[in-house]
Amino acid sequence: MAALRRLNQAKGSPTERTALAGEAAADAAEADLLLSEPPKKPGRPKAPAEDHTPTPGDPQAAAFFDCDNTILRGAAIFYLGIGLYRRRFFSRRDVARFAWQQAWFRLYGAEDPAHMADAQDTALGLVAGKRTADLEQICEEIFEEVITEKIWPGTRALVQMHLDAGQRVWLVTAAPQEVARIIARRLGMTGALGTVAEAVDGAYTGRLVGGLLHGEAKAAAVRALARREQLDLSRCAAFSDSANDIPMLTLVGHPYVVNPDAALRRHARAMGWRVRDFRTGRKAARIGIPAAAGLGVLAGATAAAVAIRRRSGQQHA
Repeated sequence: MAALRRLNQAKGSPTERTALAGEAAADAAEADLLLSEPPKKPGRPKAPAEDHTPTPGDPQAAAFFDCDNTILRGAAIFYLGIGLYRRRFFSRRDVARFAWQQAWFRLYGAEDPAHMADAQDTALGLVAGKRTADLEQICEEIFEEVITEKIWPGTRALVQMHLDAGQRVWLVTAAPQEVARIIARRLGMTGALGTVAEAVDGAYTGRLVGGLLHGEAKAAAVRALARREQLDLSRCAAFSDSANDIPMLTLVGHPYVVNPDAALRRHARAMGWRVRDFRTGRKAARIGIPAAAGLGVLAGATAAAVAIRRRSGQQHA
């Protein structure tokens, strides 16, 4: 990561920083594989009928799954924020601010760049100097209490179908790597590609490595991982709900659309991509998503930083 850190500190073009974010995510994913135990399969739910059947035992094939509203009902970071608020780690002002971000996203169906930049600056400023181990512990606690029951059974079955075929399965998300790896591990997935916050000697510096793993950066991460893992992307599958992930979906030979937003549904119809919708009731509602791409490291890092700061204060009181 030292080389990536030097590149991150240098000014680069948006394209260079997108590539850097992808390489950083791939680096972190491979590092997690070296440190982790073999994944435990969470059971064998039946895959939906008439879905793509992966080729068993193909060493060059893998599957890539988006997280928010694809695997989870809503956004992982939103649920993390709820858990922290219940622990009184959030102020009312924090909640009001996140509610405004949520309202904007639901009204306009897109992330507002000004909101994203503001939230990112705030979050990274708060997390600077905090220990990575503290964030990981908080993520573990919140996931167990809040997120586990929010997994879409249909998508979980698709994940299991690829695992049962002997393929590697990766989570790809704008959420922090610390959150992404926990969700992937709980689902028995091979690993996760998430946004990487720069850390030195076990503490956050207050910078991202490259930037958020969002849009083109997700595609860059998938390409980087495929190169390292010797995958043939034409034999791989990808699943997402968002038009922001069209770059990732376009990379693979088997793109699938799950619980799509309106823009992705239109694109999928034009391209002939298969669509699966596991929602009931409001067909296009995003349940509790606060501009997930912008808040992936933003709300999560802010929430965790507030929690860590308050815990530290209690310990020194």
